[in-house]
Amino acid sequence: MEIRIDFPGGQRVDAHFPGFTVKTDQPSSNGPGTAPTPFNLFLSSLGTCAGIYVLGFCQQRGLPTEGISIVQRMERDPITRMISKIDLEIQVPSSFPEKYLPSLIRSAELCAVKKHMENPPEFDVTTREIATE
Repeated sequence: MEIRIDFPGGQRVDAHFPGFTVKTDQPSSNGPGTAPTPFNLFLSSLGTCAGIYVLGFCQQRGLPTEGISIVQRMERDPITRMISKIDLEIQVPSSFPEKYLPSLIRSAELCAVKKHMENPPEFDVTTREIATE
């Protein structure tokens, strides 16, 4: 898979892959950005990925998803300022069948983003000169 990154102006950085453009921006002295920061987009991919699995679990069993949400909370290490813990809380209405709660958690834990964080890939950053017109 290839994702092309470009710089459309200001502090904006966009990612393009077949059929989609993901926009990011940074807040500046002129005010808030026009899109999420890359880091916030990264963090939100964890919760939305878990959400896909929770949604699929419910749909496969004919369980209503109305009233279900996931709240993601992050804790930072006070020294490094790095995220040290991520909690995903699946909130369900009181009418949700209790017997499915452990399975709902297991389904969220199948998230591919979470699995990649637990077993991170190798990174290789290079440069390549291209011909300009």
